[in-house]
Amino acid sequence: MSDQAKDERAPEEIEATQASDAQASGAQASGERAEGGVDGDYEALVRLLKENEELKDRALRVAAEMENLRRRTARDVHDARTYAVANFARDMLSVSDNLRRALDAIPAEAKAAGDAGFKALIEGVDLTERAMLSALERHGVKKLAPEGEKFDPNFHQAMFEVPNADVAAGTVVQVVQPGYSIGERVLRPAMVGVAKGGPKAASEAKVEPGPVNEQAEKDA
Repeated sequence: MSDQAKDERAPEEIEATQASDAQASGAQASGERAEGGVDGDYEALVRLLKENEELKDRALRVAAEMENLRRRTARDVHDARTYAVANFARDMLSVSDNLRRALDAIPAEAKAAGDAGFKALIEGVDLTERAMLSALERHGVKKLAPEGEKFDPNFHQAMFEVPNADVAAGTVVQVVQPGYSIGERVLRPAMVGVAKGGPKAASEAKVEPGPVNEQAEKDA
Protein backbone atom coordinates (compact mmCIF):
# COMPACT_ATOMS: atom_id res chain seq x y z
CA MET A 1 0.00 0.00 0.00
CA SER A 2 1.39 3.42 -0.97
CA ASP A 3 1.85 6.27 1.43
CA GLN A 4 -0.93 8.11 -0.36
CA ALA A 5 -3.30 5.18 0.12
CA LYS A 6 -2.35 5.02 3.78
CA ASP A 7 -3.04 8.67 4.18
CA GLU A 8 -6.41 8.27 2.49
CA ARG A 9 -7.61 5.74 5.12
CA ALA A 10 -10.23 6.86 7.54
CA PRO A 11 -9.01 8.02 10.94
CA GLU A 12 -11.06 5.30 12.61
CA GLU A 13 -9.29 2.58 10.60
CA ILE A 14 -5.90 4.01 11.46
CA GLU A 15 -6.71 4.09 15.21
CA ALA A 16 -7.97 0.47 15.08
CA THR A 17 -4.78 -0.70 13.41
CA GLN A 18 -2.62 1.11 15.95
CA ALA A 19 -4.63 -0.37 18.86
CA SER A 20 -4.27 -3.89 17.43
CA ASP A 21 -0.50 -3.46 17.10
CA ALA A 22 -0.27 -2.15 20.67
CA GLN A 23 -2.23 -5.11 22.05
CA ALA A 24 -0.02 -7.58 20.23
CA SER A 25 3.12 -5.91 21.55
CA GLY A 26 1.66 -5.84 25.10
CA ALA A 27 0.68 -9.50 24.94
CA GLN A 28 4.17 -10.47 23.82
CA ALA A 29 5.78 -8.41 26.59
CA SER A 30 3.39 -9.88 29.19
CA GLY A 31 4.23 -13.40 28.01
CA GLU A 32 7.92 -12.71 28.31
CA ARG A 33 7.46 -11.26 31.81
CA ALA A 34 5.28 -14.20 32.86
CA GLU A 35 7.82 -16.73 31.61
CA GLY A 36 10.62 -14.91 33.40
CA GLY A 37 8.54 -14.70 36.60
CA VAL A 38 7.81 -18.46 36.63
CA ASP A 39 11.48 -19.30 36.22
CA GLY A 40 12.40 -16.91 39.02
CA ASP A 41 9.76 -18.32 41.36
CA TYR A 42 10.92 -21.90 40.70
CA GLU A 43 14.53 -21.02 41.44
CA ALA A 44 13.50 -19.24 44.63
CA LEU A 45 11.42 -22.26 45.70
CA VAL A 46 14.33 -24.66 45.09
CA ARG A 47 16.64 -22.38 47.05
CA LEU A 48 14.23 -22.17 49.98
CA LEU A 49 13.73 -25.95 50.06
CA LYS A 50 17.49 -26.48 50.12
CA GLU A 51 17.93 -23.96 52.92
CA ASN A 52 15.10 -25.64 54.85
CA GLU A 53 16.79 -29.05 54.56
CA GLU A 54 20.11 -27.59 55.72
CA LEU A 55 18.46 -25.93 58.72
CA LYS A 56 16.60 -29.13 59.60
CA ASP A 57 19.82 -31.18 59.40
CA ARG A 58 21.63 -28.63 61.54
CA ALA A 59 18.83 -28.67 64.13
CA LEU A 60 18.94 -32.49 64.30
CA ARG A 61 22.72 -32.46 64.83
CA VAL A 62 22.42 -29.87 67.57
CA ALA A 63 19.66 -31.89 69.27
CA ALA A 64 21.79 -35.07 69.10
CA GLU A 65 24.80 -33.26 70.55
CA MET A 66 22.69 -31.85 73.38
CA GLU A 67 21.29 -35.31 74.17
CA ASN A 68 24.79 -36.80 74.26
CA LEU A 69 25.93 -33.95 76.49
CA ARG A 70 22.97 -34.54 78.81
CA ARG A 71 23.78 -38.24 79.08
CA ARG A 72 27.47 -37.62 79.72
CA THR A 73 26.64 -35.05 82.37
CA ALA A 74 24.18 -37.40 84.07
CA ARG A 75 26.76 -40.21 84.01
CA ASP A 76 29.47 -37.91 85.42
CA VAL A 77 27.16 -36.74 88.19
CA HIS A 78 26.23 -40.34 89.03
CA ASP A 79 29.88 -41.41 89.11
CA ALA A 80 30.82 -38.41 91.23
CA ARG A 81 28.14 -39.28 93.77
CA THR A 82 28.96 -42.99 93.78
CA TYR A 83 32.75 -42.86 93.80
CA ALA A 84 33.44 -39.59 95.62
CA VAL A 85 34.38 -41.45 98.81
CA ALA A 86 36.41 -44.15 97.06
CA ASN A 87 39.83 -42.89 98.15
CA PHE A 88 38.64 -42.19 101.68
CA ALA A 89 36.98 -45.61 101.92
CA ARG A 90 40.14 -47.32 100.67
CA ASP A 91 42.13 -45.64 103.43
CA MET A 92 39.57 -46.65 106.05
CA LEU A 93 39.87 -50.30 105.02
CA SER A 94 43.40 -50.42 106.40
CA VAL A 95 42.07 -49.15 109.73
CA SER A 96 39.41 -51.85 109.73
CA ASP A 97 42.06 -54.46 108.90
CA ASN A 98 44.15 -53.36 111.86
CA LEU A 99 41.16 -53.60 114.18
CA ARG A 100 40.48 -57.13 112.93
CA ARG A 101 44.15 -58.10 113.34
CA ALA A 102 44.06 -56.81 116.91
CA LEU A 103 41.04 -58.97 117.69
CA ASP A 104 42.51 -62.04 116.01
CA ALA A 105 45.79 -61.62 117.90
CA ILE A 106 44.14 -62.02 121.29
CA PRO A 107 44.80 -65.54 122.61
CA ALA A 108 41.80 -67.71 123.36
CA GLU A 109 43.06 -68.17 126.92
CA ALA A 110 42.99 -64.42 127.49
CA LYS A 111 39.46 -64.20 126.20
CA ALA A 112 38.39 -67.05 128.48
CA ALA A 113 40.12 -65.56 131.52
CA GLY A 114 37.06 -63.52 132.29
CA ASP A 115 38.79 -60.25 133.17
CA ALA A 116 36.03 -57.63 133.04
CA GLY A 117 38.23 -54.76 131.86
CA PHE A 118 39.92 -56.79 129.16
CA LYS A 119 36.60 -58.18 128.00
CA ALA A 120 35.17 -54.67 127.73
CA LEU A 121 38.18 -53.61 125.65
CA ILE A 122 37.65 -56.50 123.26
CA GLU A 123 33.98 -55.67 122.87
CA GLY A 124 34.81 -52.01 122.25
CA VAL A 125 37.26 -52.83 119.46
CA ASP A 126 34.78 -55.26 117.92
CA LEU A 127 31.99 -52.66 118.01
CA THR A 128 34.29 -50.06 116.46
CA GLU A 129 35.13 -52.37 113.58
CA ARG A 130 31.49 -53.21 112.92
CA ALA A 131 30.43 -49.56 113.13
CA MET A 132 33.10 -48.59 110.60
CA LEU A 133 32.06 -51.31 108.17
CA SER A 134 28.40 -50.29 108.55
CA ALA A 135 29.26 -46.66 107.79
CA LEU A 136 31.19 -47.71 104.68
CA GLU A 137 28.30 -49.89 103.56
CA ARG A 138 25.89 -46.96 103.83
CA HIS A 139 28.11 -45.15 101.32
CA GLY A 140 28.02 -48.02 98.83
CA VAL A 141 31.05 -50.02 100.00
CA LYS A 142 30.35 -53.76 100.01
CA LYS A 143 32.42 -56.56 101.49
CA LEU A 144 33.58 -59.37 99.20
CA ALA A 145 33.74 -62.75 100.92
CA PRO A 146 33.44 -65.08 97.92
CA GLU A 147 34.01 -68.47 99.53
CA GLY A 148 32.18 -71.11 97.48
CA GLU A 149 31.84 -68.81 94.47
CA LYS A 150 33.51 -69.12 91.09
CA PHE A 151 36.83 -67.30 90.89
CA ASP A 152 36.45 -63.91 89.19
CA PRO A 153 39.73 -62.17 88.30
CA ASN A 154 37.91 -58.83 88.25
CA PHE A 155 37.12 -59.07 91.98
CA HIS A 156 39.43 -61.78 93.34
CA GLN A 157 43.17 -62.25 93.59
CA ALA A 158 44.32 -65.89 93.66
CA MET A 159 47.06 -66.43 96.24
CA PHE A 160 47.38 -70.21 95.95
CA GLU A 161 45.66 -73.33 94.66
CA VAL A 162 44.10 -76.02 96.85
CA PRO A 163 43.85 -79.59 95.51
CA ASN A 164 40.22 -80.56 96.01
CA ALA A 165 38.40 -83.09 93.87
CA ASP A 166 35.07 -82.51 95.61
CA VAL A 167 34.38 -79.05 94.14
CA ALA A 168 34.59 -77.65 90.63
CA ALA A 169 37.98 -76.38 89.56
CA GLY A 170 38.24 -72.62 89.86
CA THR A 171 35.99 -72.42 92.93
CA VAL A 172 37.08 -70.17 95.79
CA VAL A 173 37.60 -72.46 98.79
CA GLN A 174 39.40 -70.10 101.15
CA VAL A 175 39.38 -66.34 101.74
CA VAL A 176 42.67 -65.07 103.10
CA GLN A 177 41.55 -61.44 103.17
CA PRO A 178 38.10 -60.14 102.25
CA GLY A 179 37.84 -57.64 99.44
CA TYR A 180 35.67 -54.57 99.01
CA SER A 181 33.87 -52.94 96.10
CA ILE A 182 32.09 -49.64 95.58
CA GLY A 183 29.44 -49.48 92.90
CA GLU A 184 30.81 -51.50 90.00
CA ARG A 185 34.45 -50.86 90.88
CA VAL A 186 36.85 -52.76 93.09
CA LEU A 187 38.37 -50.98 96.05
CA ARG A 188 40.42 -54.02 96.98
CA PRO A 189 40.25 -57.52 95.52
CA ALA A 190 39.62 -60.44 97.82
CA MET A 191 42.72 -62.59 98.38
CA VAL A 192 41.62 -66.17 97.95
CA GLY A 193 42.66 -69.77 97.54
CA VAL A 194 41.25 -71.56 94.49
CA ALA A 195 40.40 -75.25 94.12
CA LYS A 196 42.07 -77.37 91.47
CA GLY A 197 41.78 -80.98 90.41
CA GLY A 198 37.98 -81.18 90.61
CA PRO A 199 35.50 -81.32 87.73
CA LYS A 200 35.34 -78.31 85.49
CA ALA A 201 32.46 -75.91 85.80
CA ALA A 202 29.56 -76.45 83.42
CA SER A 203 30.45 -73.34 81.42
CA GLU A 204 34.03 -74.55 80.98
CA ALA A 205 33.29 -78.22 80.27
CA LYS A 206 34.19 -79.32 76.74
CA VAL A 207 31.44 -80.78 74.60
CA GLU A 208 32.36 -84.38 73.83
CA PRO A 209 31.46 -85.65 70.34
CA GLY A 210 28.59 -88.12 70.27
CA PRO A 211 28.44 -91.46 68.47
CA VAL A 212 28.73 -91.45 64.71
CA ASN A 213 25.38 -91.43 62.92
CA GLU A 214 25.99 -93.60 59.87
CA GLN A 215 22.60 -92.84 58.34
CA ALA A 216 23.23 -89.11 58.56
CA GLU A 217 26.58 -89.55 56.83
CA LYS A 218 24.90 -91.50 54.05
CA ASP A 219 22.29 -88.78 53.63
CA ALA A 220 25.04 -86.16 53.40
